[in-house]
Amino acid sequence: MRCVGDNGVLFRHEELVSYECDAYTLQKALPRAVVFPKDTEEVAAVVRLLNERKIPFIPRGAGTGLSGGATPTGGEVIISLVRMNRLLHVDLPNRRAVVQPGYINLHLTQSVAGQGYYYAPDPSSQQACTIGGNVGENAGGAHCLKYGVTTNHVLGVKMVLPDGEVVELGGLPDEPGYDLVGLVVGSEGTLGIVTEITVRLMKKPEGVRTVLALFDEVSAASEAVSDIIAAGILPAALEMMDTLAIEAVEKGTFPVGYPRDIAAVLLIEVDGVESGLDDQIERIVDVCRKHRVREVRPAASEAERQRWWANRKTAFGAVGTLSPDYLVQDGVIPRSRLPEVLARIEEIGREKGIRIANVFHAGDGNLHPLIMFDSRVPGEEERAVQAGSEILQVCVEVGGSITGEHGVGLEKREEMRYLFTEEELAIQTAVREVFNPENLCNPGKMLPAPARCGEVKKHVSEMVSQNHLD
Repeated sequence: MRCVGDNGVLFRHEELVSYECDAYTLQKALPRAVVFPKDTEEVAAVVRLLNERKIPFIPRGAGTGLSGGATPTGGEVIISLVRMNRLLHVDLPNRRAVVQPGYINLHLTQSVAGQGYYYAPDPSSQQACTIGGNVGENAGGAHCLKYGVTTNHVLGVKMVLPDGEVVELGGLPDEPGYDLVGLVVGSEGTLGIVTEITVRLMKKPEGVRTVLALFDEVSAASEAVSDIIAAGILPAALEMMDTLAIEAVEKGTFPVGYPRDIAAVLLIEVDGVESGLDDQIERIVDVCRKHRVREVRPAASEAERQRWWANRKTAFGAVGTLSPDYLVQDGVIPRSRLPEVLARIEEIGREKGIRIANVFHAGDGNLHPLIMFDSRVPGEEERAVQAGSEILQVCVEVGGSITGEHGVGLEKREEMRYLFTEEELAIQTAVREVFNPENLCNPGKMLPAPARCGEVKKHVSEMVSQNHLD
């Protein structure tokens, strides 16, 4: 393809197999081709060519997504953004940076750490995932309890629309009107292809403390989570793992020596002005002791604190030591319903005859049940998928959502009906059609079968068109 040069296109079968899915491996299909643009102009040229020929296309980052957001359904061209991997500009006085979408999440923090800054969103895959992918899925991470998810740290984007037009949204100063940047973040590449991202940088806190708490009952750990927040403490992170997850991480790359019979581990981190941290730690320890904690203690050193976090952040991969296959879910619930929902997840696992490990951002109620199965055993994969759907239904029933940070993709399209009426889905479809009228850009993702209510779609389309893009 002339747009990207002779070495910028893959089209042979053996080359395309690596792109038949992202980290959600239950659905796979071969793309028509994979192209590797290096900048906005090349992306726009590729998109214009594909649009002229009505060939659907999918933007793709590192392929670490967990909901099938970058998975072909058959015949699309994948526009891989991995060669767009530069840090374009750093503006420390205004605490912002501009990156290309293929820039690795963790590399941004590493690039500004020497000047005392960092980039707050920290997904567990941050050593591999790209900021463009984080924008697509509105990724979170362990520290989103205090600092928010990706959308709270994106100030502006440059984007190629599905017809090849290049637009810039947001930036500084913040202009009145519709929050189009907020609309794009989390849209999973269905509105266009983001080619540059302006992000917020944070000043590193003066101090950080991390507490480890071991519980003999998951219910006691859950109650401690609620009471820590109720005490007026806002941790930077508040993470939990249950028995099966603990077994996995202890067999993984970074074991820390957790007791084999422990029911739940809490990792609680606070940061901020150095002079106030010891008091917060004492209050957290006191709360845990009121909830039958077996052991609770702060990290004795920075090295120990880092080991605890390395152990937690490799939990998803470590489940591979327990099961040949697993499905990661991503529901959200109110913190106060945590014991009830965890009990229901356990019940669903028993009903389906499968094991479920739980790793989650307990502070903001973002659950990550890891549903284990063996695809070689007839029926197990189907039961795992059913269990995942039932867990999401429980999350919605208690006042939560079907996703906190992994996105909808292919995996949860039908589960969108747990959350939204047909009229609400029609409005979302109408908004998408303003940007992507022919559904060429990442088709078949996020929204279930086309919603009805043509008059609503027409009204929303006119409303957004008037604001945008005049």
